[in-house]
Amino acid sequence: MDLAMNDERIAEIRKQAEELVAQMTLEEKVGQTLNWAKAVDRLGIKAYNWWNEALHGVARAGVATVFPQAVTVAGSFDEDLIEEVADHISTEGRAKYNMQQKYGDTGIYKGLTFWSPNINIFRDPRWGRGHETYGEDPFLTSRLGVRFINGIQGHNDKYLKAAACAKHFAVHSGPEDIRHSFDARVSNTDLYETYLPAFKAAVKEAKVEAVMGAYNRTNGEACNGSKVLLQEILRGKWGFQGHVVSDCWAIKDFHEGHHVTNNAMESVALAANTGCDVNCGDLFPLLRDCVEQGMVSEERLDEMVTVLMMARLKLGTIGEVSDNPFDAISFLENDAPETTVFNRRVAEQSLVLLKNDGLLPLKKGAYRTVGVIGPNANNRRALVGNYEGTASEYVTVLEGIREYLGDSARVLYSEGCHLCKDKVEGLGEVDDRIAEVKAICDASDVVVLCMGLDSGLEGEEGDQGNQYASGDKPDLNLPGLQQHVIEVAAASGKPVILVLLGGSAMAIGWAQDHLNGILYGGYPGAQGGRAIANLLFGEVSPEGKLPITFYESADELPAFTDYNMKGRTYRYMTGKALYPFGYGLSYSTFALSEVALDRTEVTADGIRVSAKLTNTGSMAAGQTVQVYVKAERENTPNAQLKGLKKVHLSAGESKQVEIFLPAESFGLYGEDCKRRVAVGDYTVYVGCGQPDARTEELTGSKSESIRVKAEAELVWED
Repeated sequence: MDLAMNDERIAEIRKQAEELVAQMTLEEKVGQTLNWAKAVDRLGIKAYNWWNEALHGVARAGVATVFPQAVTVAGSFDEDLIEEVADHISTEGRAKYNMQQKYGDTGIYKGLTFWSPNINIFRDPRWGRGHETYGEDPFLTSRLGVRFINGIQGHNDKYLKAAACAKHFAVHSGPEDIRHSFDARVSNTDLYETYLPAFKAAVKEAKVEAVMGAYNRTNGEACNGSKVLLQEILRGKWGFQGHVVSDCWAIKDFHEGHHVTNNAMESVALAANTGCDVNCGDLFPLLRDCVEQGMVSEERLDEMVTVLMMARLKLGTIGEVSDNPFDAISFLENDAPETTVFNRRVAEQSLVLLKNDGLLPLKKGAYRTVGVIGPNANNRRALVGNYEGTASEYVTVLEGIREYLGDSARVLYSEGCHLCKDKVEGLGEVDDRIAEVKAICDASDVVVLCMGLDSGLEGEEGDQGNQYASGDKPDLNLPGLQQHVIEVAAASGKPVILVLLGGSAMAIGWAQDHLNGILYGGYPGAQGGRAIANLLFGEVSPEGKLPITFYESADELPAFTDYNMKGRTYRYMTGKALYPFGYGLSYSTFALSEVALDRTEVTADGIRVSAKLTNTGSMAAGQTVQVYVKAERENTPNAQLKGLKKVHLSAGESKQVEIFLPAESFGLYGEDCKRRVAVGDYTVYVGCGQPDARTEELTGSKSESIRVKAEAELVWED
């Protein structure tokens, strides 16, 4: 569905905004450009804070639904579900905003300009903030990002439900500890092929209201003051008409970290003149001096404030408004019971089953005693990831299993080990819970291990409690004594299932070789424990797919600071993955048949793919049909995801699936920043996973392949 606000409405809003700005003094205009914008009472403009968070639920503003973290819900591979999640988030955002306005609360995190989604590419599993993203693939990130923005902003023809912000523009994915001084050097090919597509889709398709710059430099320019990024690409090539916000305190990095300016005044002037409209931080009060000294024109300041007033007018939060339907959203629509039920379903559809030797699903009543062991078994923090809200109820894995089993089995629990240290108790001996682990394994009929990470181990630089200070991981190994506990449990001879929580790939090759089942839970949200219990015991079938690659170890990866895509992600790696991007098992079985293309020549009209998907198993389940394209010539990426469709089928049911591949799906960028479909052969792969040998090995199924040809070159300026 296209956003309904048309050019005529935008022009009307711009005129209103310009009239407001024309009445403001210089001091009043400058006061609007900080994230903590000042009130202009005489013009009916209330104080407003532009800084609000809603990555996977309204965050930092009291109770709200805490959905699965972004990279986890990306595992659903379901565009419709992503928009539905975002629609719930914006409903709760409006419910809370309307309440806060009633009681005069205009503080930070109490507005409608949500600084989400994070559509950076998760190019390296060591990056601590990768779990804020939709994974490593530009196509998947683009599709999910567009639909998240649609859900946040709504489809009203006159008002935005809330305003989304695509961040961090651009070429940002760690390392965290040097982001304030780091220069991410990239080729034009990698820039346009990998790092920009999701932002382009957010701007041109979803009409995202805001874009946030990244902390780093890109090819020598500080991103929040980059002529290439903000002027030539964002506003020039893509025609962006919204507002640009700096990342928080990023403008001071111009002179303190990047040394592209000499002082704060020069930094403010550079940011303003290249297109930054809002300063998250405290430097833009210097805009007054910049204007008075001729470093920034007042016309440029007027334009900055105009686009900001336009955003508030689009939201219907200033001016005479009597017809905004979102003003009627009641506070009772926040954290509603039906949203809690939906949240559990989102988690269920996002979980990824990595291994199953036939033990799963477990059968309720078949076990007298179930052991639940591990530092993440009863860890609320391992449910939610970062940029989280406050849930009214959290259900851990331990709590979910206990609730599900009730009186049918006894559940024994041990923390097993500390999440990252060598003992649980400060005065205890090393490995001070291992005897308890052995006892529980000995007494249990089946053992569920809950291992992995939480947002204290991976996250943004400076997050309180982060074990590694910067937020990045030093390697892909399970921290602390977790691997030791896994091996002890396996040695018990009891059936063992690993539930892995965390927002990034980990090296769990030993577990793959020795355990009965492995479930990747990501950060499954506040209802995650119930969802995991329902999946383990077969109330639902797993249907998630990995939006990231699991590697054998960090030794396979290029240097963390190397932004060249060679050797990175499924698109450019040459080795064999432990678990490939796009992979995930089901309790049911599926068959693809009648795979066909409506043509075998690549033209400007694109190609339509059709297939019949049949659930050949005995259980209702979801499956994602995935379409990949490979250019059959040297020095091109591996087959890349270019189409997907989530399908839910009852046992024995079939559905026809159609996926359209526009001509651009066959194009690749060159150093001239143009996308070309070169003359030659291409292969279209249609399956339920990536068309690689490892996926075939793990699933026993192979994608259908059809060769197509481009007889004439197609070229796009971008």
